[in-house]
Amino acid sequence: MTISLIALAILLAMVFVRVPIAFAMAIVGGVGFALMRGWEPAGAMVGNAVFETGLNYSLSVVPLFIFMGNVLAGSGIAQGLFAAADRIFGRMRGGLAMATVLSCGGFSAVCGSSLATAATMSKVAMPSMRRFGYADSLSTGAIAAGGTLGILIPPSVVMIIFGLLTEADIGKLFLAGIIPGIVGILGYLAAVMVAVRLNPSLAPEVGEPHPLTRRDLISVVAVLALFAFIMIGIYGGFFTPIEAAGMGAAASLVIAALTGGLSRATLWTALVDSATASAMIFAIIIGAEIFGNFVTFAGLPDTLSDLVEHLGLSPWMVMLVIVVIYMILGCFLESLSMILLTVPVFYPVISGLDFGLDILADPDAVLIWFGIIVVVVTEISLITPPIGMNVFVLRSVLPDVPLKTIFRGVYVFWASDIIRLALIVAVPWLSLALLR
Repeated sequence: MTISLIALAILLAMVFVRVPIAFAMAIVGGVGFALMRGWEPAGAMVGNAVFETGLNYSLSVVPLFIFMGNVLAGSGIAQGLFAAADRIFGRMRGGLAMATVLSCGGFSAVCGSSLATAATMSKVAMPSMRRFGYADSLSTGAIAAGGTLGILIPPSVVMIIFGLLTEADIGKLFLAGIIPGIVGILGYLAAVMVAVRLNPSLAPEVGEPHPLTRRDLISVVAVLALFAFIMIGIYGGFFTPIEAAGMGAAASLVIAALTGGLSRATLWTALVDSATASAMIFAIIIGAEIFGNFVTFAGLPDTLSDLVEHLGLSPWMVMLVIVVIYMILGCFLESLSMILLTVPVFYPVISGLDFGLDILADPDAVLIWFGIIVVVVTEISLITPPIGMNVFVLRSVLPDVPLKTIFRGVYVFWASDIIRLALIVAVPWLSLALLR
């Protein structure tokens, strides 16, 4: 265990000095494995990790779902969702911020990426909120927090990767994310209400709803239809979650074409952005695979399991400790890197625990529940200082808004997320009800 802890310390130090996380994990894992087994076995292990990851059929879902989200992001769907949501909340104080949260949730359902959701909705919602006198802190906070829903509401790239890491049923993970996703949206709406009640200067007293056009209605119907198409296809047995990525990507092209949002420039941008994001994700996965092989060989997961048994900690206390560790790591690590780094270490520990509840009697149910907890904690990390990837995405899109203003705006949403996390941990039914 000492070797593993030293390796983790070196890895964190490399991340702090801005070594890309993919290379940091590959270097520490490769060198650590070499020092324990020799350079020739380490070279074989690294080569095998690169080869198997690059040719892993299951990982084909990553570029396909990313492409689906990028096509829809460039097709104008987000504008229609925002206008429709504004018709619901537009005449309430803080209504545009609420509309932003709701439209983020809808866009997340067909995008699967938090960063893409935040970047797209910042271009759609921010001009309207500024025009009606909303404070930049509330506006950017609603966009940054709403964007985090992209990794929980299915289809979610992060859930897919968690399923591949743990061999959990991806279809069940998708289904388990629906209720926590809805709870997240309701919590964010409540957060806006609380914020404007405590500080009325954050938003005008009433807004003027956007006029709802035929194109806006088509956008809403298209999003609902695509979400239903993917979920019914998976749970109706028409195609697997992996095949759903291809079907969703093809359907997004059809939707973009029918709504008039598919141009040659839009398609090219979607292809380039998808290739870039996929290359980054695959590099991180390869680095995590190398590092995971090293810590597994060093015996860290087995040592942690033995330590938990030796200390006599209750399963609930173990879960609490793991959640706290995730919260701390979320202050410094990017979300995908955090999942790839920690899940291989923690899930063997969790899967062997008995939580004493009928709903968690099945080890598969425990794994699904743990997956939802991990994804929610990862959501929180996206708006947690000092890293907060969604915050930095907004900063790049809105360079005139200071970082401190955005972080000030996300605090009320961060508090809502903490409450939701506590509910999901304490009430596993929220994650598992749709699976029963």
